[in-house]
Amino acid sequence: MKKYFLSLLLLISSFSYAQDLVYTGYFNNKALSGYDTVAYFTDNKPVVGDKKFVTKYKGADWYFANEEHLAMFKLNPEKYAPQYGGYCAWAIGAQSSFASADPEQWAIVNGKLYLNYDADIKAKWDKDPSGFIEKADKVWPKLISE
Repeated sequence: MKKYFLSLLLLISSFSYAQDLVYTGYFNNKALSGYDTVAYFTDNKPVVGDKKFVTKYKGADWYFANEEHLAMFKLNPEKYAPQYGGYCAWAIGAQSSFASADPEQWAIVNGKLYLNYDADIKAKWDKDPSGFIEKADKVWPKLISE
């Protein structure tokens, strides 16, 4: 069922309007579903952000667990923001297409945060992260300009 849903999602997204620079889902404006992007680097795990610590960046609302993380992000958002706007890194690299990402399915590679659709897709990603990154880095600028 998940494979069918992902295929359908990828098909629909390829025919839909231009994608936002940051994945926020359809019903809110929260980057990373409200998870604290700095926590992946400082706590080595996903941490849900708090509505008391929020900022706007690239048209999305970014939530943080504390004021320190919010300040760190504001000083250097490119360091902490996930690659490919928080869309599924595997889908960008493997299929040149957009798909949502689960903040619980993540990796830091060479100091950059990558998210994936689900555990099955993350397992595919884990087989060759460097290869998927290389491909995704090439197609990402084209995808966001279409």
